[in-house]
Amino acid sequence: MNDINWLNVALGFLGGFGLFLFGMEYMGEGLQKAAGSRMKNLLGVLTNNRFLGVLVGAGVTALIQSSSATTVMVVGFVNAGLMSLKQAVGVIMGANIGTTVTAWIVSLGEWTSFLKPSVLAPICIIIGVVMTMFAKKQSAKHIGQIIFGFGALFLGLDMMSNAAKPLSGLEEIKNAFIILGKNPLLGILTGALVTAVIQSSSASVGILQALATAALVPWDSAIYIILGQNIGTCITAILSSIGASKNAKRAATVHFLFNLLGSILFAILALIGFKFVAPELGSVSIEVTHISMVHTIFNVLNTFLLFPFASVLVYLAEHIIPGNDTAEEGELQHLDERILETPTFAVENAVKEVVRMGNIAEQNAKVAVQALFDKDEKKIQEVFDREKIINQLQHGINHYLVKLSNVSLSEHEHTVITGLFHTVSDIERVGDHAENIAELAQSLIEKDLNFSKTAIDELKEITDTAIKCFELSLQAYEFGDKTIAKNALPLEESVDAMEAKLRSRHMKRLASNTCDSLAGIVFLDTVSNVERISDHASNIAQTILDENRSLTTEELNLHPIA
Repeated sequence: MNDINWLNVALGFLGGFGLFLFGMEYMGEGLQKAAGSRMKNLLGVLTNNRFLGVLVGAGVTALIQSSSATTVMVVGFVNAGLMSLKQAVGVIMGANIGTTVTAWIVSLGEWTSFLKPSVLAPICIIIGVVMTMFAKKQSAKHIGQIIFGFGALFLGLDMMSNAAKPLSGLEEIKNAFIILGKNPLLGILTGALVTAVIQSSSASVGILQALATAALVPWDSAIYIILGQNIGTCITAILSSIGASKNAKRAATVHFLFNLLGSILFAILALIGFKFVAPELGSVSIEVTHISMVHTIFNVLNTFLLFPFASVLVYLAEHIIPGNDTAEEGELQHLDERILETPTFAVENAVKEVVRMGNIAEQNAKVAVQALFDKDEKKIQEVFDREKIINQLQHGINHYLVKLSNVSLSEHEHTVITGLFHTVSDIERVGDHAENIAELAQSLIEKDLNFSKTAIDELKEITDTAIKCFELSLQAYEFGDKTIAKNALPLEESVDAMEAKLRSRHMKRLASNTCDSLAGIVFLDTVSNVERISDHASNIAQTILDENRSLTTEELNLHPIA
């Protein structure tokens, strides 16, 4: 076997691995589309029932063919406040069970000759291509994508297996696996490293199964490598948690602790078994189906054993990652790019973040008006500082909404996002008008001007009505309540009527010289800004009442797609 063409072996194996990865991802994508929001909504079963969480995690992972992807989504859910750390533990445990599905798919070829990759691959690819290209129904196209993904996965597996066959007679390769089997730590490290690099335990198990078809892998090295693979798969979630909240980091830590503790326990049991119980088994070549069995038994038993100690895992994670999150007001608190994979919740959280921005703008309007009445420089500066936060939130939310609008969404979700763009723009304008009022307060202080008691009473009435209108509009938006939205509209009309009345009264005061002309200019400018606040509040309410409103060219220019 010294005349092995290593280039052909490497190209065949790597090419097959690439095709295997593509097939696995393409099949998972098709399964997600076929299941639709029902599958994605499984992760939204936010419950303290950890057993249900295990089932949800296993089901979602079985569909998307990646425990890493499920765990990353869980980290995103925790970071965005959609899921508590305790709720996440069960889903993380279940994800490990769900990831074993791929290994069983790969094992099909050992059960009957018809299910061999070389037979199934071309059949699946032909059927998948025909359905994807010629089916008229979208659901049929999704099924075609699943079947094509199966075919690509099997073709990749067949290529890897064929590439590995020339190595079966190579003593150096066999000796390498013998060394991994005799040294548990080295075997675990190998499995962890390979999985960490390719960031998929399903894919690394597939590689091991391809090598097993060439009778290269003994039982002992296979088990230690599988245990290492379960540790290595944690790297994706750990990397994903960088820059996230402490709770999100803890979720990734729970995933790591769960797999690490389980791997240590089973490594000890395996070591005892190979040393004292069945020493002859360690050197026997493992079969593909046996790898699937070992992978499944480990994950199921690990969940069964550690499930009662979920609170302990949370306790350990909280001590490894101590302290509380201190989020800045200008940071996005409900938005996380990891949950873009679940658009239903991404849209819901976008609404939450926009409402939070609106509440900040409402607070700024109240402080600006009070600064005007009190001529308080500290409050004026507070308004200016908060306006920077509002602008920062506008930029961050619009950037997120652009990304969200480019994922697969339902027609209703597209409509909601269009409304969110409008509302963010209206809220930002409310912030601008609050800033204008603060600048008018600054002008009163600098020029030592004063309003008459009548003017102050009039301003209090119109500002109270405008801010109440804005408050109701935000409530209507938060809860999607058309009744509240309808209640906000008459207030806007009242503000319009008051503005006309106040202007008329003020002109009479100027004519009778009962009002300072410079203070009068500030008064009229304040009334104008307050009226504009109610206009934008009305726009927000109208967004709830008229959900089919489309973006204008001017508004589109405010948030171009980068």
